[in-house]
Amino acid sequence: MSPRKLPSISDAEWVVMKALWERGPLTTNQVVAALADSTHWKPKTIQTLLTRLVRKGALRFEKKGREYVFHPLVSAEDSEHALTRSFLGRFFGGELAPFLSRFVEREKLTPEEIRELKKILDRKKA
Repeated sequence: MSPRKLPSISDAEWVVMKALWERGPLTTNQVVAALADSTHWKPKTIQTLLTRLVRKGALRFEKKGREYVFHPLVSAEDSEHALTRSFLGRFFGGELAPFLSRFVEREKLTPEEIRELKKILDRKKA
């Protein structure tokens, strides 16, 4: 992860970033096509979101011929971690254990999910 602060990404911008993380780099038209079924946003809306993400430092673009090709500058993992940290800070005083205990107590977990959680925690002990 780079030492710079990660940009704050809105819910709509997050949708655009997910398309680029999963399939990128993409042209503007490819982003529009990737989001067509799930969002029903007009191309101009998507262009506006791409422009905002470039301004925020989450994306960069290069011009190839008549098209712009967008590349993520932040990883999905770093962005997810920053978002999770922000959530923990707002609702749980930055503490992970109270969140996890409250969440796990209310969720139905499969035996496989329980095993996976145990493995993760065991690795953290080492």
